[in-house]
Amino acid sequence: MPADDDVILRLEGLAAAYGKIDAVKGIDLEVKRGQIVTLLGANGAGKTTTLKTISGLVRAKAGRVVFAGDDITQMPAHEIARAGVVHVPEGRHVLRGLSVRENLELGAFTLRNTAERNRRLEEVFAQFPILRTRANSDGSLLSGGEQQMLAVGRALMHGPKILLLDEPSMGLAPKLVLETMKIVRRLNEAGTTILLVEQNARLALKLAHYGYVLESGVIKLAGEAQKLSADPSIVQAYLGT
Repeated sequence: MPADDDVILRLEGLAAAYGKIDAVKGIDLEVKRGQIVTLLGANGAGKTTTLKTISGLVRAKAGRVVFAGDDITQMPAHEIARAGVVHVPEGRHVLRGLSVRENLELGAFTLRNTAERNRRLEEVFAQFPILRTRANSDGSLLSGGEQQMLAVGRALMHGPKILLLDEPSMGLAPKLVLETMKIVRRLNEAGTTILLVEQNARLALKLAHYGYVLESGVIKLAGEAQKLSADPSIVQAYLGT
């Protein structure tokens, strides 16, 4: 692919496997700065594996992950995170026994500058006022929606250049799903670039600028989100009726 200064993340022929099972089969994908790009598909399509390969949790079998012009394919996961690729995995992974504040501070554990850590903490509390109210509570005792805010807040503490969000609405009540999508939109409007994997395809396409549809580890469709969501044949074939 030709270079494009607006592209912050590029996958080039990316392939990944679990043992002998090929989960991702040579995909190309781009995310431009300031965008929300959504990666859609049925369970088992390879969406989560794609995010894990980008963030270094799964090793690429072939192809490249290029971030901000640098090939990060073989970098360790902690170095990828330090470079600004921050992954919020499915399931939230709030640590039991730690307070909300302690969970958040873990997101900035590599940051030596106390003033900067406190500044980021204040920004997270400004984004999610309920977390300030619950700052001294055990994070695992929060509601599902609050835990999702905590997981996103912890990622923001790391100072992401791009946020990889895996199924942020998973397991939430319908009202909280809408609230979560509003959070994603608000983060993007504040300048955060986002690669979003989301089970609710229609909501994801309403949020996103661009979309990719993954099927059995292969990208079947790609295009502007508005156009994808407006095509009845695409919606019926790939996104559910």
